[in-house]
Amino acid sequence: MARSHPYHSLALRLFHGVNSLIVLVAIATGFLIYDRFDGRFGKLSLPTIDSIITIHGKVGLILLLAFPIFALYSFHRGQKRLVQADSLSKLSQVGKPIWWYTLHRITNTLVLIAVGLALLSGRIMQASWLFLGEFEHFWYSMHLMMWAILVFFIPLHLTMIIKVGGVPLLLSMISFYARPGDTWEAWLRKIRSIGMRS
Repeated sequence: MARSHPYHSLALRLFHGVNSLIVLVAIATGFLIYDRFDGRFGKLSLPTIDSIITIHGKVGLILLLAFPIFALYSFHRGQKRLVQADSLSKLSQVGKPIWWYTLHRITNTLVLIAVGLALLSGRIMQASWLFLGEFEHFWYSMHLMMWAILVFFIPLHLTMIIKVGGVPLLLSMISFYARPGDTWEAWLRKIRSIGMRS
């Protein structure tokens, strides 16, 4: 596909957009929790929200429902955008286009893994640890580490998108344009035809 006219399936844009928004809200509410209860590595002393743990938990639950669909899509239909078997060997070609594409794929993969581990650790850890100041628990430390990784890798993810495809590639992820055969109506027809055959 031409660099100036990238196109992504409606499914990818939908799953990516929904998950991105939820992750950003989770990052923001997670920081408010850290700022209020922990703050070991620096804090802003922002105004507190009494129900922030509940809000963060509900955002996490929504993400827990939405993320598996996006992860399945990414590891199946979107596999070419993730780490490949030869990715390590391609990292030796520093500065070449394939090097940037490989970094992009690695970044995509790391973001997916970090979100998955953040969800896992968030479901296991206990809110009481925060109130008791028990920050040494493994699952809390992992949750905090995944938060930091996402804060670092999401801007890197956006940078890699611009590097490998320019602003048009970035804008294509928020485009509402759909090709014939890649619309909601086409999806419904396919689902109905599968149902009629079964």
